[in-house]
Amino acid sequence: MPGRDSGSERAAGNAPRWVTSVASLAAGAGFLALWFWLLPAWLGFEVDTSGAMPWRWIAAVPSALGFAVALRCIWDFGWTGRGTPVPIAPPQRLVVVGCYRYVRNPMYVGFFVGWIGLWVIFGRVNRAALIVALVAVAFVVLFVRFYEEPALRKKFGADYEEYCRNVRRWLPHLRARKQTVNSA
Repeated sequence: MPGRDSGSERAAGNAPRWVTSVASLAAGAGFLALWFWLLPAWLGFEVDTSGAMPWRWIAAVPSALGFAVALRCIWDFGWTGRGTPVPIAPPQRLVVVGCYRYVRNPMYVGFFVGWIGLWVIFGRVNRAALIVALVAVAFVVLFVRFYEEPALRKKFGADYEEYCRNVRRWLPHLRARKQTVNSA
């Protein structure tokens, strides 16, 4: 079918497209595993639900949705972008499909929403945990602003500039923006 790639189409580096998708998911799983191992202790998470208020479990919904968005974005990096979320093996094509039609950084937004949901369920708010969370958010914002965006501008040029004009960095649009950038 014209305009649609098959799973066997070769990606950058002559690897089949599905290989880049699996590599992206593996990199994403490693990233998730690292953060699920590191952050709970820093943010005061305790898996002791006996004292938790029953209403706190409602936060499982946005938490699951947030992590699902992040996983979808990881998949899109592999399938559409033909790369991974890891800076040493970035996407070879600009990814402007799926959640990227609503917000420029849906993977980060999804992780943020997922972690906030988990914090509501399991976390114990204290000063140290808030400082760690704020430092992590500040690091991500600075990383995006001063590393990712300049690298994307350099790599994708006018297509990325147009994308930036039409899609906000952190706050999602309620409706998907028209796809005017060539993503495939």
